[in-house]
Amino acid sequence: MTNKESLQRHLLQLDNRGYKAYKDIQGNYDFSEFTLIIDYVQGDPFASPSKFRVIVPPHIAQIPRELFNSRSREIALRDYLTRQFDQAAYSISSKRGTGKSGLIAVTRFGQEVLERSSAFIISSHTSDIEDLGGVELRFAVGLPAGGRSILGRQAAEMLCEDIPQIVSNSLKYANLNAAECRRHVETVEDADWLRQQLAENGLVAFVADGSILPRRSGVDNSPLLNNAVAFQSPPSLKVEFNCPNRGLISGMGIPAGITLIVGGGYHGKSTLLRAIELGVYNRIPGDGREFVVTSPAAVKIRAEDGRSVAGVDISPFINHLPQGRDTAQFYTENASGSTSQAANIIEVLEVGRRKKEGTTRILTRIHGLIYEEDLVPVLLVDEDTAATNFMIRDRRMQELIAKDKEPITPFIDKVRQLYADYGVSTILVMGGSGDYFDVADTVIALENFQAYNVTKEAKEIAKNYSISRAAEGGENFGDITQRVPIPASLDPSRGRRDVRVKVRDVDELAFGTEEIDLGYVEQIVDSGQLRAIAAAMVYAKQQYMDGKRTLSEIIDLVMADIDAQGMDILSPFPEGDFAMFRRFELAAAINRLRSLSVVAK
Repeated sequence: MTNKESLQRHLLQLDNRGYKAYKDIQGNYDFSEFTLIIDYVQGDPFASPSKFRVIVPPHIAQIPRELFNSRSREIALRDYLTRQFDQAAYSISSKRGTGKSGLIAVTRFGQEVLERSSAFIISSHTSDIEDLGGVELRFAVGLPAGGRSILGRQAAEMLCEDIPQIVSNSLKYANLNAAECRRHVETVEDADWLRQQLAENGLVAFVADGSILPRRSGVDNSPLLNNAVAFQSPPSLKVEFNCPNRGLISGMGIPAGITLIVGGGYHGKSTLLRAIELGVYNRIPGDGREFVVTSPAAVKIRAEDGRSVAGVDISPFINHLPQGRDTAQFYTENASGSTSQAANIIEVLEVGRRKKEGTTRILTRIHGLIYEEDLVPVLLVDEDTAATNFMIRDRRMQELIAKDKEPITPFIDKVRQLYADYGVSTILVMGGSGDYFDVADTVIALENFQAYNVTKEAKEIAKNYSISRAAEGGENFGDITQRVPIPASLDPSRGRRDVRVKVRDVDELAFGTEEIDLGYVEQIVDSGQLRAIAAAMVYAKQQYMDGKRTLSEIIDLVMADIDAQGMDILSPFPEGDFAMFRRFELAAAINRLRSLSVVAK
């Protein structure tokens, strides 16, 4: 290992040489208070930035152990330090040269607190500092250039002056806002604790009193502060918990079963569902939804016209298609609204449903915590993004079009069976059809963003205004068929040996020669999640797809490996821009691969 002065001299000697000469600086450097590691050097000023790491030892960082003495706290602290480094880099680094020159940045992030590969806590094994922690932080650097020539003096300033200042400002506990750091950690810990209380209290979601649910706009996920109505639970749905840090908290508990969210347009139905949908993740303090928590197996379901479907058994919902098309192994390159929504539900059940006694339990990893219980999905549906003919077939339409002429069994006739047969709860926004009153356990009305429990009134209306519609769902929901991916149908290369995966924001993934559209998979909230999903698909292909294991078994193994070894197993070199994902979104990406081919188990 060489030192800071040696690196500085080397950079000055590289001045005006061709850009590829930067490759010579790859390696480790002793900066006295930290170690700088240059893992990868870009070959062009317009290419992806270089990959750097700093390791700050415990006796320098001096982070109190109480801030990372649990898995939940550690994940929150790593998120906080990443954000602090980002702020410090933004305030110090400046534009130098062309392309990405002058860039010093960490991974992009939003309101969610996710387990990331950008920062790690280093525990000390020295007795005199055993209560302190150090930090490893990974970041990107755009090495400065003039055209395609090295700007050595500017590079020396960046690496030998700017980076030490950024490290000092953001990774030394003495220079941080201790109260803000503690609040960040304790907020996340309380949210994790609340989420773990849901199942044992018969709940699938909790919305804290005082939450601010509306967002500023469709492109700004920060809270709407002006004229926003703070949420208050209806008295009959109010529950209380005594959190580890903030103490007593009250709010609306949504029980397991079938819940309708009703109300007039623009009164907050979809806003509430969106908050519940993202309640599978933790949020930063000040988001307004810090204590809106949802079952870790809650999945948003919607229609998705045009998606491909590979061998999914949609027969519980769709049967006897014209021309005798098979729906027990349904393939299409261009699904309709109803067939796509049916496939979306079955695919979730396939990788997340309760497994039979004696088989391997399903694991899911949410912001660093492993949920080992049987992972029963909770379906979240908004009528605005659902296929109408999939959701309801009213009495008049039943009279006009006989059941033997209608292939679709509507969701209204299956939603109760899902709960009875598989324990799958549903939260459904419904403003246009009162037929669902008959099957609902709980009905919540939204008026000016305030919630009211109108279950009694809805049941009374259902009793007084009988619709006399015939149930079309049969006696049971039906079996959930497991599928085995054919390995050759997943090819991350371009017909050669190299692997090609690339992401665009949170909605598109290039996998080999294919583009996977994930725009309707609404619980992917971070581009780092999509990068990790892409790497996990390659890993799954290389390690576990053998033509015998089911998709669910493959995902089990991938998630277990990540739990045991971290996200670094997904990449041949340290990555700083991975964020943890759920099994459901990994399955969603694989299922939307148009080349995917499967066989039924």
